[in-house]
Amino acid sequence: MRVIAGNYGGRTLKAPPGDATRPTSDRVREALFSILGTRTEDARVLDLFAGSGALGLEALSRGAESVTFVDDAHAAVKVIRANLEALKAHATVKRGDALRLLTTASISGEQYDLVFLDPPYRHAERLAQPLSEALPAVLAPGAVVVAESDRRAPLTLTLPLTDERRYGDTLIRIYGP
Repeated sequence: MRVIAGNYGGRTLKAPPGDATRPTSDRVREALFSILGTRTEDARVLDLFAGSGALGLEALSRGAESVTFVDDAHAAVKVIRANLEALKAHATVKRGDALRLLTTASISGEQYDLVFLDPPYRHAERLAQPLSEALPAVLAPGAVVVAESDRRAPLTLTLPLTDERRYGDTLIRIYGP
């Protein structure tokens, strides 16, 4: 796994050990960031269920102003910090439940221009409604939400869907203006 383009393009990334984390493939990330175009430049990015941090790191590499990584797994947080250190990049890394952290961010007035959601596939259906309810409070005007899920068990949010792409078993849905 590597950073595709930008300041850190070509640099190798680590992934958490075991099969609990499923990093977004290079091919899917390349296609996704091609779709997003310049939306990452100067964006405030939230990478929920961050895993290895590959999506947020790609955004940082492509000019994001800031990235906040959130994951509840100790191994994932450790790998994200190691990847940031290896790239000599700076970002916020939070360990905890994504829904609780969305509530905290909302209360403190944090807003994001770009949000990546890549929850464990087996929890996508269960998380759809709570995420749909919590996300609007942290979305800046014109924000975009990118949801990755298994095409057989899609993460379906009740936000305006603007694009949908399938890459093998991976489904990418883009919500926003």
